Parts: sequence; C-alpha cells; structure tokens
Amino acid sequence: MDTLEQRLITIVTASPAHLSILGEVAACGLPDCWVAAGFVRDLVWDHLHGRHPELPRNDIDVIWFDALRPHREQDKMLEAQLSAIRPNVRWSVDNQARMHLRNDDPPYASAVDAMRHWPETATAVAVQLTAGGQLRVAAPHGLEDLFAIIARPTPAFMTPARHAVHLQRVKDKGWRDRWPLLRLAGDQPEACVPLN
Repeated sequence: MDTLEQRLITIVTASPAHLSILGEVAACGLPDCWVAAGFVRDLVWDHLHGRHPELPRNDIDVIWFDALRPHREQDKMLEAQLSAIRPNVRWSVDNQARMHLRNDDPPYASAVDAMRHWPETATAVAVQLTAGGQLRVAAPHGLEDLFAIIARPTPAFMTPARHAVHLQRVKDKGWRDRWPLLRLAGDQPEACVPLN
C-alpha cells in the first residue's frame, strides 16, 4: 500500500460518520460497490484545510456495477433503502453499468473503469468497507491531485468542450470559496488556470 493510500485510509478511519456510512452501504451487499466523489474529496480537502470532518453537503455518491441490473428503478429502490436507514442524508446511487449511455462513452467494464471517465482526478476516488472490515481505495488517476488540492480534468475531460464542463463544475460548486488552497490545473500538468 502506498503512502497516500494509507494516509487516505487514516483520514477516513478518523471520521466515525464516514465509517458509519461505509458500513451502511456495505450492508446492502452490492457488487463492485464504492462510496465516491465528494464523500472522499470533501473529507480530504477539509482535513487539509484544518477543518473537522463532515459529510458532503449535497449528496453521497454510491457507485456499483452489475450489468444484469442496469435499470434506474433498481438504484431508486436502493436510495430508498438507504434513506430509511439514514433519512437525513441525500443518497445518489448509480449502477455504472448504464452510465456510459449518459456520458456518450463506450460501455464501462467496472465501477472503477467508469471513474476513469469522471470530470476531475480528485473526484475520481472511492472507498469501500470490505466484509472483513478493511478499507479499500480506488483511484484510477492516483491520489496525488487529491492531496495536492488540485482540480485537474481527467484525460476524458481534456477536449475543449469537456474542459469547459470541468471548469464550470468547479465554479458552480463553489470549490474555490470553500477550499481557498485549491488550485486549478489546465491542460498542462504544471499550469494553473484562474476561474475569473
């Protein structure tokens, strides 16, 4: 296990609220299932800004993969099941076996493969609690940008149109206001692009 992965596991383990969510999701017994995106990114960026951990303000992204159950109705039932356990959380459950259609991509092979096509490298990070109680990390683009507090588009978002989507997401979500140490990476790995 590399140092950044161990560091992430330490940060997640230190938050009882995050561990509780991971346990509730694991209890659903979904295949190739992870809690991703803001659940991890926000926790790490808050930690790096010296803030106490809190659950994401918008929703908690649960991703899973099962090509035999790709229908949105299945995800809605899972959201209802999780809401019954924790009604104060807004859940977003998405079987990644169908998400390639929405994103106009070739079919994904797994939940982690789907994450390769997400807008930012620091968002394409997920954790899961195994049946044995261990935390696992999935980060198809690595953890460097997450811990460097950099919003960098993934290779899938390097075209001009998709790069604009990435920049608009950062602006609309107010990331610069919430995390003042955040840097925006442009098309060049070392370049930073201001929002305004």
